[in-house]
Amino acid sequence: MFRSKGREIKHITRYIPIYLMMLPGIAYLIINNFMPLFGLTMAFKKINWQKGIFGSEWCGLDNFKYLFRTKDAFIMTRNTILYNVVFIILGIVASLCVALFLNEIRGKASRKFYQTLILIPNLMSMVIVNYLAFAMLSNETGFINGSILPALGLEPVNWYMEPKYWPFILTIVNLWKSVGMSSIIYYASIVGISGEYYEAARLDGASKWQQIRNITLPLIKPTIIMLFIMSCGRIMGSDFGLFYQIPRDSGALYSVTQTIDTYVYRALMKTGNITMSMAASAYQSIVGFVLIMVANGIARKYSSENALF
Repeated sequence: MFRSKGREIKHITRYIPIYLMMLPGIAYLIINNFMPLFGLTMAFKKINWQKGIFGSEWCGLDNFKYLFRTKDAFIMTRNTILYNVVFIILGIVASLCVALFLNEIRGKASRKFYQTLILIPNLMSMVIVNYLAFAMLSNETGFINGSILPALGLEPVNWYMEPKYWPFILTIVNLWKSVGMSSIIYYASIVGISGEYYEAARLDGASKWQQIRNITLPLIKPTIIMLFIMSCGRIMGSDFGLFYQIPRDSGALYSVTQTIDTYVYRALMKTGNITMSMAASAYQSIVGFVLIMVANGIARKYSSENALF
């Protein structure tokens, strides 16, 4: 009995360094993800700051009505969903292509250089990206209007007043900024594949495309499915910096840049009603949770071993 207890204590003390390494992550998770959950109650209350959050009266779903009664409800929901669908599809394809290209680079120094190069945009603040985009698109001093279009014999374009161009601009900026991190994740999965598979395929006369299609893609399918499911959970959210700062809050572009997040921000700046913001966050969280469950259910149906749960 004493020996078993001694072994159990020894087993626990053996992993104390690992538990200590977990503490910062656990503390961040509790403070950032769990403690704010009580704020969801504000989405169902008419806040009276004299009574406090818990002393205020319940108002049911009244705070959610502004999301669906406004004339912009369809536009902002459409933009939020369609942009994210495009970002997910093109993001997966572009990240996979970049990861495959990285895997073909044999020089160690060259590989590290390109890995660093594609990660730099991901580390940039959206404020910096905004200034870079403005340097390209400015009507008077922009590189495109000042150098590229005149060289092609085309007239300058007032980019911040032309909505038709912005679905493409926002998609390009999003891919440029986000592909690097995803491609590194895919690349890490690819380098974990045993080289014996490729050697056997080459001996059988398989081309490079056949090796990718029959070896690489099937073996990294769990990573692709995992990232796809996680992306589906964020389909009702949007990158506020991308949709607010890059278009520079131009009213002429609202039809193609207005998302749920930017609409809530603008509404709060005018009304100062925090309960509306909480209602929008609750709505996005609930729909995101449902989409994760649906995406995971689809993944489990076609490949049960690769589903998250």
